[in-house]
Amino acid sequence: MTLHAVYRPSLALLTDLYQLTMAFAYWKSGMDRREAAFHLFFRNNPFDGGYAVAAGLAGAVEFLEQFRFDADDLAYLADLRGNDGRPLFEPAFLEELARMEPCCDVDAMPEGTVVFPHEPLLRVTGPIIQAQLLETPLLNLINFPTLIATKAARVVEAAEGDPVLEFGLRRAQGIDGGLTAARAAYLGGCAGTSNVLAGQVYGIPVKATHAHSWVMCFDNEPAAFEAYAQAMPNNCILLVDTYDTLQGVRNAVAVGRRLRQRGHDLAGIRLDSGDLAYLSIEARRILDEGGFPQAKIVASSDLDEHLIASLKRQGAKIDAWGVGTRLVTADGQPALGGVYKLSAVRQRSDRPWTPRVKLSERQVKTSTPSVLQVRRYVADGVAAGDMIYDVEHPPAEAPVIVDPADETRRKALPPDAATEELLAPLFRAGRRVADVPSLDDARRRARRQLELFHPGIKRFENPHEYPAGLEQGLHQRKKELMLEAGQVDGK
Repeated sequence: MTLHAVYRPSLALLTDLYQLTMAFAYWKSGMDRREAAFHLFFRNNPFDGGYAVAAGLAGAVEFLEQFRFDADDLAYLADLRGNDGRPLFEPAFLEELARMEPCCDVDAMPEGTVVFPHEPLLRVTGPIIQAQLLETPLLNLINFPTLIATKAARVVEAAEGDPVLEFGLRRAQGIDGGLTAARAAYLGGCAGTSNVLAGQVYGIPVKATHAHSWVMCFDNEPAAFEAYAQAMPNNCILLVDTYDTLQGVRNAVAVGRRLRQRGHDLAGIRLDSGDLAYLSIEARRILDEGGFPQAKIVASSDLDEHLIASLKRQGAKIDAWGVGTRLVTADGQPALGGVYKLSAVRQRSDRPWTPRVKLSERQVKTSTPSVLQVRRYVADGVAAGDMIYDVEHPPAEAPVIVDPADETRRKALPPDAATEELLAPLFRAGRRVADVPSLDDARRRARRQLELFHPGIKRFENPHEYPAGLEQGLHQRKKELMLEAGQVDGK
């Protein structure tokens, strides 16, 4: 619906070459039909915060449904050469790719779910050749939207109920950066965007004022304001800081009075520079005394959650916030750091899974084995903890979780709490088996999810660490596998 409307019909080559060289090696060695389980997750909360908001699943679903290699893809791969100048891939392997159709099972957290480190946002099981090929595109489609949705949720939290508008297209990293960021920001709680293409593609409300260049085109500011009011009487928000901000507010009031005589009203003003706390307070006074208490004050100017929170503490009289660069570029966190790790294998679908573990010098980077699910416990309307467990070994009646990064930290979860399984079936044997919630539904889910958590988890500085960990039995089996793997590797 959206990916293939903006990009070319086939996106099968949206991958790293090493995924294809591994796929070829699996096929060449006869391992291509072996089943594998992969999990997509991140290791640290972004922005030094206490949570993340899952996003990007809708695009991933569209990609998965249309995952096929077309003739142009195969012709390109046939032209690739190895170090000896010969073809990198055998023709028979390319024929195998030509026949390949989606066949994996996928379970996923719905967009808008609040998620924590080490929790799988996505689980892929199926023939290893295809499950491996999905790694790069799924990470590409999930990582950035999750990062931006999280940033937006933080900005919206700082705004304390005021509408936040995404204004970042001009500073976004390319066309896709602008589109993806606008969608994810709306999911994370923004009320609208300035990005008209995102409005058309995703149905996001679009909002606009005008730029300084409009004012500068006229001999003076009153003439510019009057001309804009004449042209846009039903969308008249005037940018007042081109020359003298407070005089600009007085000029806006004068134009607003003439608007009223024509049956319209001054919608508001925008502040884009200077001391926003002081200027907004003074602007509010001028607007109120001028007879425009309903006129909104919109602020922009390199805003983020920290600056908005500071302006709130200073008593700024700002009604809406236009947040651009620092939102769409995820200022302070260039990447989510999501990974896609193999956790179990089996010879075929009727055989039991064999867990696999990746060792690391750093405990936090040692992978979690088995086919995993995440269960959220909610007691008295508040999220009490999340358990990552092995689907083949359901949790005990007295649930206890262990911190993946520090095994000395353990927590008993309330056994009588309400629970939710966060990974839900999405594809079975390559066919979608569940509807994908709309963007508005995902946005509502994000809001409801955030309301489940203690305010301390949503702090911008030194947030409380939400208890999310491994089920005690899974933790023990992981330790045993780590010891076995270390012995095999001679460690």
